[in-house]
Amino acid sequence: MFSRSCISLLELASGEMLNFPQTPRALTKVMTIQGVIPDAKNSDGINNEGVNVPPSEICEKKIIVANFLPLHAQKDTNSGKWCFSFDEDAILLPLKDSFSSGTVVMFVGSLKVDIEASEQEEVSQKLLEEFNCVPTFLPSELHKKYYHGFCKQYLWPLFHYMLPMCPDHSNRFDRQLWQAYVSANKIYADKVMEVINPENDYVWVHDYHLMILPTFLRRRFTRVKLGFFLHSPFPSSEIYRTLPVRDEILRALLNVDLIGFHTFDYARHFLSCCSRMLGLEYESKRGYIGLEYFGRTVYIKILPVGIHMGRLESVLNDPSSSVKAKEIQEQFRGKKIILGVDDMDIFKGISLKLSAMEQLLQQHPEFRGKVVLVQIVNPARSTGKDVQEAKKETYSTTRRINQVFGFPGYEPVVLIDRNVPFHEKTAYYSLAECCIVNAVRDGMNLVPYKYIICRQGAPNMDKAVGFASDSPRTSTLVVSEFIGCSPSLSGAIRVNPWNIEDVADALNVAITMPALEKQLRHEKHYRYVSSHDVAYWSRSFMQDLERACKDHYRKRCWGIGFGLNFRILSLSPSFRKLSIDHILSAYKRTNRRAIFLDYDGTIVPESSIVKTPSPEVISILKNLCSDPKNTVFIVSGRGQNSLSEWFAQCENLGIAAEHGYFIRWSSTSSWETSSSAIDFEWKQIAEPVMKLYTEATDGSYIETKESALVWHHLDADPDFGSCQAMEMLDHLENVLANEPVVVKKGQHIVEVKPQGVTKGLVAQKVLSMMISNGNAPDFVLCIGDDRSDEDMFESISSTSYNPSQPVAPEIFACTVGQKPSKARYYLDDTVDVITLLKGLAADSSLKPRCNWEIQAPFEYIM
Repeated sequence: MFSRSCISLLELASGEMLNFPQTPRALTKVMTIQGVIPDAKNSDGINNEGVNVPPSEICEKKIIVANFLPLHAQKDTNSGKWCFSFDEDAILLPLKDSFSSGTVVMFVGSLKVDIEASEQEEVSQKLLEEFNCVPTFLPSELHKKYYHGFCKQYLWPLFHYMLPMCPDHSNRFDRQLWQAYVSANKIYADKVMEVINPENDYVWVHDYHLMILPTFLRRRFTRVKLGFFLHSPFPSSEIYRTLPVRDEILRALLNVDLIGFHTFDYARHFLSCCSRMLGLEYESKRGYIGLEYFGRTVYIKILPVGIHMGRLESVLNDPSSSVKAKEIQEQFRGKKIILGVDDMDIFKGISLKLSAMEQLLQQHPEFRGKVVLVQIVNPARSTGKDVQEAKKETYSTTRRINQVFGFPGYEPVVLIDRNVPFHEKTAYYSLAECCIVNAVRDGMNLVPYKYIICRQGAPNMDKAVGFASDSPRTSTLVVSEFIGCSPSLSGAIRVNPWNIEDVADALNVAITMPALEKQLRHEKHYRYVSSHDVAYWSRSFMQDLERACKDHYRKRCWGIGFGLNFRILSLSPSFRKLSIDHILSAYKRTNRRAIFLDYDGTIVPESSIVKTPSPEVISILKNLCSDPKNTVFIVSGRGQNSLSEWFAQCENLGIAAEHGYFIRWSSTSSWETSSSAIDFEWKQIAEPVMKLYTEATDGSYIETKESALVWHHLDADPDFGSCQAMEMLDHLENVLANEPVVVKKGQHIVEVKPQGVTKGLVAQKVLSMMISNGNAPDFVLCIGDDRSDEDMFESISSTSYNPSQPVAPEIFACTVGQKPSKARYYLDDTVDVITLLKGLAADSSLKPRCNWEIQAPFEYIM
């Protein structure tokens, strides 16, 4: 079914149904050297940047793009002027101090207030000059549909595993909201284009609000140095595949150079989606996970974000924190504080946490009057029926617990539902015996990190609450298994938040834990959190981004695809598409030609259900074979019976079956067999192993050939089939270690075949025969699509040249599909291959062939 999201990218971003006013005129270009960066051409155009020009030596910028700028904005009631200040609580603000002193850090994003159109230009200049910030001004209606609509009502719930099963719990997919999302992303991209020097600057995009922005930037600058970090969970493929625009978002993310995730689980889900929905494979290269995508390697980074140590320690030492801590200590004297700090939303598990507290007080009456749960509720970031219901349930549960277990002077649950200043939160962190984060799904959650640092103390805080500066520090954590920080906190008590009894038991363990164990757990956590702060996170990400971009100017790039299917084709200078005009010119001026063609994936599509050659293919091959200047061979892994039947009409066609185990020079000659494989007892060992995996892997099957056994898993589950193939490969290599066979993994297959049987040896034999008969080839064409064909590419280069020839032959080794290969040329697909062969066949004469070309004058020995 045709997806409307695949229409023109610019048409979608500026469709009539989104009739929003134009954004203000472009900002003055940011000066990075003497002079001003020249105005770029219209952002609607595509700059292929095909010339390999190295970047000039100028000051580079790090451009941080996020939904909101790390700023507070307030309008002065007297002067009517806008006043701005940095938001010290913003997670991205520390990035401006994380890089070397010579690096300029700029922020691109929206303000949290509406700015009148008449004031936008003045505000833009002020923010650029004073804060290095570039604001994006979204019209209110667009912002509502983009942020509160698509982001918060659709993407955010889906990424937290909430499916839109019914209208009461989540909104159905709305195409208008998606179009607003596209439009907003384009506005953000336009702002980046105003200030970027694409040869030197790095762009770092943050979170799910801007997942298709990379496509707009990559469309304009093919070599832009672009990274993306997702701060939310990435759902499993079973959840993500329900998204109607799933492919568009995946392809947009693959337009970056480096994608970052908090945990391996999130990265694994993303990679699984790419495998299942786009058919992409990934592999680990020297410890780095990479996805090959149209000649580019998209790297995956796994590193949780940290906290701003300097900011937190500064607040800890602030007098206001100390005063507040003393008040809290007096308020809860004689009681142990369990602390929870959460946003008011449906995924934070606040009501489950309260129920666990209720269970704890029921099971342990001795804690009544001695243990208090202080739950700080941050303002909700979204609105809707679900948030209101969660808030209502939180209040009703709190009242019930306090009525049942409370008494004068004691409330077991203290609910603080207001905007709590940071200094007050640090005071609670410092005094809490235990901190619990019970979210049912959360991207990262830095509350445990902040708690650990605050429990380490600071001179002013220690003095205020009466802690000796040299006293051992302790802390205990109860964290949900479903939050991003959980894997990095190995000393925490991990719980399933849905299991209320389990959470209650964990709270009991936490508050009764021996002091020495609390100390050891705290020290372990503190070492990690203090060394993996936000500065470490940002520097590590940027170092990997620089590494991922180091080959940008060593390759040639082309932009291909329309709309949100746009992507970059990146090729090394020595690897290029085979031009029909170029090869036809060489074909016409040569007289002794050798042509080697693979079958599946080369002249017949790999995905085709009908595996027999089409009448067009037969006609082309007949014409090629009828030319007395040509020696044409089909070199395939298929069996001799199938190939001889399919190509019966091509009398002069040579066929090498089962990768060269059988060879026939024409339809009138007999099949010759490789003498290197006469013992097949190994099949009795290999076949039971393959059957074992076939029974365990639905969709797989065994193909039995005379010389080989092939296990196919194309129709199996992609992840499971690939996993089983790797396991089978290892298993077969072990049990067949002493047998004269090789075990190879190919495209959705594992094959066992005799040693010394390869397509490369077929090409070597044919070319050697031509040379020995005094007909050394002056033109060699070899086309194939998989790993087995790489042997042919290598063989024709080393065998076809005869030192006695005055001129080296014209060699065209061509792979089907752009990918790493020993071939110098590529064609996109089987359609291109047939078009190429048709052009050659049309030029061939119909003279009878010479006898030497169809006879095998000596025994076929490999």
